[in-house]
Amino acid sequence: MSTMSPKPISEPTSEDLQRFLDVATEAALAGGAVLQKYWGNLSSIQEKGRSGDLVTEADRGAEVEVLAVLKRHFPDHAILAEESGQLGQLDSLLLWAVDPLDGTTNYAHQYPLCAVSIGLLVTGLPTVGVVYNPILGDLYRAAKGLGATHNRRPMQVSTTAKLADSLLVTGFAYDRRETIDNNYAEFCHLTHLTQGVRRGGSASIDLAHVAAGCLDGYWERGLSPWDLAAGVVLVEEAGGQISAYDGSPFDIYSGRLVATNGALHQPIIRELGQVRPLPQFKPG
Repeated sequence: MSTMSPKPISEPTSEDLQRFLDVATEAALAGGAVLQKYWGNLSSIQEKGRSGDLVTEADRGAEVEVLAVLKRHFPDHAILAEESGQLGQLDSLLLWAVDPLDGTTNYAHQYPLCAVSIGLLVTGLPTVGVVYNPILGDLYRAAKGLGATHNRRPMQVSTTAKLADSLLVTGFAYDRRETIDNNYAEFCHLTHLTQGVRRGGSASIDLAHVAAGCLDGYWERGLSPWDLAAGVVLVEEAGGQISAYDGSPFDIYSGRLVATNGALHQPIIRELGQVRPLPQFKPG
């Protein structure tokens, strides 16, 4: 694949988006190869300042490979990566948001819900996304107007129309021990109204599973742009819906979102709006 011309573009064409998607796929596969190499062979697991927020040599090694591919093809694009931080301006026309290992805790315990997540923001909006789980061999891809696929086959969200028939997924942020805005009450409330609520431990995988139709909805807080950028595109291109908790437009820097098959969006928004936080748990 040749390097993209450095001249700026104001509106990516479908050909541009396909090229971005192909490069993102190449980068995800390169990062995934590193994760396969270290699977079950980690020698260093560290915390990154927040309790339970882990980083390993697999995270760092995968990010090196992902960024090498992106920089080779698009040397002028800005990048926001979980481990190495910011390269270029966050308000750039084109900004890659990279999580080389989403689900590090799962990965460290050899629980196979983890992924390389690579999203491209165009004028701040998620536009291209690739989520790759190299342990299970699942490759999810999407770009605006080009549809969404799972292992190169078209995918779409579920048709579940009633909360009572639904299976949802959520997660809990690293600061859950320090704040009453910890999602515990929401989890309990929606568990009683549905067939179940799962906790996957990887935001990008959770979003991919909503896009693929095996889960009907997802909500979470305390997330970073690299957790969300790719998965949001998957859901939207698979026919789903994304918003803030109150139904207003989604802001990738807000750290929270609701993602559904569309039919369940307003019911989930309504139920989230009725929840009040539980008293904060303080270990004795």
